[in-house]
Amino acid sequence: MDRKDYLRITALGFSTAVLPKLSLASSHSHGNGMQNFRLGVASYSLRKFSTEQALDMTLRCGVNRITFKNMHLPIESDAKTIIETVELCKQKGMELYGCGVVTMKTKEDVEQVFHYAKTAGMEIIIGVPYPDVLPFVEQKVKEFNIKLAIHNHGPGDDLYPSVESAYLKIRHMDQRMGLCVDIGHTKRLNQDPAMNIQDYFDRIFDIHIKDVTSASEEGDTCIIGRGVINFPTLLKSLKKLRYQGTLALEYEADEDDPLPGMMESLGYVKGILATI
Repeated sequence: MDRKDYLRITALGFSTAVLPKLSLASSHSHGNGMQNFRLGVASYSLRKFSTEQALDMTLRCGVNRITFKNMHLPIESDAKTIIETVELCKQKGMELYGCGVVTMKTKEDVEQVFHYAKTAGMEIIIGVPYPDVLPFVEQKVKEFNIKLAIHNHGPGDDLYPSVESAYLKIRHMDQRMGLCVDIGHTKRLNQDPAMNIQDYFDRIFDIHIKDVTSASEEGDTCIIGRGVINFPTLLKSLKKLRYQGTLALEYEADEDDPLPGMMESLGYVKGILATI
C-alpha cells in the first residue's frame, strides 16, 4: 500500500481504538467493511489481571466479546461463582461467548468443561482434547449443543501443531466439532494463514488473531502490523468467505502491560476493515 493508504488506515485504527463507545457498535452489525466482523479478546491476553480488570481493559479496546481463560473463571468454579461472573459480564455490556484454551485429557475433564460452559451460557469451547477422548467430546457436543473448536499450537506441539492436524481428526464427526485457528502459530509453521482458513473453512468457528516476528519456530508474538502476517490479504479473504465467527485477539506479549499493544493491534485491524 502507498503512503496515503497507510496514513488513512493509521488514522482510522487510532480513532476506533481510542473511541471504544463508538466502535462497540460495530461488533454486532452486518453492513459493509468492518461491520461484517465481530472482534473479541481471548482473556489470556490479560492473564496478569483480575477478572473485572480484564473486562474493563477489553472494553477500553472497543471490544465487547471475550473468551475466558481459567485464571478469569476457573473450570472448577461452582455454579454460584459462574453465574455471578456471567452477571458481572452482562452488567459491563460484555458477551462471554466461550472459554479456552482448555486441555481435556480424560472423560472427566470433558464432562466438567461442558457443564461449566452450559452453566455460563457459552456457545463455544476452545480446547485441546486428547485424541483418545474425541469420540466422547463429540457425544457431549451433541448432548449440550455447544461447539468445540480445536486450537492449533504450532511447532513443537505433539497433538495439534497445524490446522490440518486437527481437521483430519474431526472432519467426519458432527458438524459442531470444529477449529479455532491461531494464525500466529500457523505462520510459525511457515504456512499461509489465509490459505489455511480457505482450505478448512467449513469447520472454522473461531480465529485467534495475533502477529509474529518471523515465519519460524522462533517467531514471537508482536503488535499486529509490526510482524510478518499479511493482514490486508487475510481480512479480505475472510470477507470474501463471509466469515461469521469472532476474530479474537490473543496478545501474548507484554504480559505486565498489554493494553497499549492490544489497542494498537485492534486499531490496526479496524483500520484495515474500514477500507475493504
